[in-house]
Amino acid sequence: MPVPELTPPEAARWAARAGLPLADDRPGQVAAIADHIHSVVSVLRELDFGDTPPATAYRTEEENHDAAI
Repeated sequence: MPVPELTPPEAARWAARAGLPLADDRPGQVAAIADHIHSVVSVLRELDFGDTPPATAYRTEEENHDAAI
């Protein structure tokens, strides 16, 4: 289900709600950047990592030790 784009008034409202009021010329820019970030993240969500273990399974010490041998 596609997510509707963030409008400048919505960006201003969410920023104000977070305690970050925007100057009058900024909501359009903030909305455009937020939409771009959302489009990039949505592509990452579609990736199939299959059998890739979670990051907690990765052990740096073992990897570095094996490489030095």
